[in-house]
Order: sequence, then C-alpha cells, then structure tokens
Amino acid sequence: MQGTPIESVKSGIRQLHRDLLGDPQAIESAYLSVLTFSNAAQQAVPLTEVAMFNPPDLQASGQTNFGDGLRLLLECFDREIVRTTADQKGDWRPLVFVLSDGAPTDVDWPVYAQQLRERRPANIIAVACGDQADTEVLKQITEIVIQMQDMSPDAFKAFFRFVSASVKQTSAKVGAVADGGSITLPPPPPGITIVP
Repeated sequence: MQGTPIESVKSGIRQLHRDLLGDPQAIESAYLSVLTFSNAAQQAVPLTEVAMFNPPDLQASGQTNFGDGLRLLLECFDREIVRTTADQKGDWRPLVFVLSDGAPTDVDWPVYAQQLRERRPANIIAVACGDQADTEVLKQITEIVIQMQDMSPDAFKAFFRFVSASVKQTSAKVGAVADGGSITLPPPPPGITIVP
C-alpha cells in the first residue's frame, strides 16, 4: 500500500485508538499491536494496552513477503499471549485483522498459513484491499475474508469504524466466549463484502 491508502491506514489506526480510549470496557481489556510486512516483517508496536498505545508512523515500500509476516505473527502469539494452564488464567483469544492489497512475492507463505490454520491461535479476519488483493491466498489463513474494493480515505474510515466496533463488541463479551471459541462480528459497512 502506497500513497493515499497507507495514509488512510495510519489515520484509521489513530481513529481506532481514539475510539477505544472512549470505551471503558476496551480500556480495561483490549491491547493493540501492529505488524507490517514488505521485504521483511517487523513488529511496529508490541502488544500494548490501549491507554499506553502510540500509533506508529507506517511507511510502505518493497515487496509483499507474506510468509515472513505470518511467521512473525505466530512468533508474537507465542511470545506475547499468556496461555491458560492448570495454574493460571490466560489471555482471551486475540482478534487479528490482516490487510493485504496484493499477492505474496515469497514462496514460504503456505507453510505459515497452514500453521495458522492448524493452531487457530486467534480470531483472524483477512481484508482484501482493492482489486489486486488475492482472496484465495487470504482464504488459506482464515475462513473470514472480507473484500474492500474502494481504497479511498472514506472507505478506510468506515473500515476502521468496523474494526473499532469489532474490538468493542469483543471486549464487552470477554468471559462469554470460551478460550478457543469464535466471535460474532458486527455487520460490515457498505462497500465491504464477505468473500464466500
């Protein structure tokens, strides 16, 4: 994503943060993290409670190393999510949004996609941004794939309102969904469709 789309994503993350700061339940239970992938993947912001989160200044460049992004996502789950054991209550199942506007440029991604599908460490929503996004690749990591054809600033605003509503809804139901259970998302805004 370059130009207007990446600027819209940055603006959307800032708006998401402001929205969550206004929700007492989200402040108590939600954490945010941002991962990016281009030539290589990096964690722009580690898992951080909403009140302490600082939206990153994202830059778009390079290729689409999807496999490295999925590998890093799996590592972050292992490193940052507390698992439930006989001695401790762990974290609730994360809600993850994976945005892509193209197709992988690496060959390793199917290995990590399969690990994500087998482990099911989170509720993952894949977002195909624009008409160049490969929805078949995104279906390899999750059953929930949504398509956002319009990549205008207004479309990204609507999308991030949907993300905010999803996080708030999930935060409000913490404890009602079993550790390995799935969540119910709010309806997507106009212009965003669920890929069958």
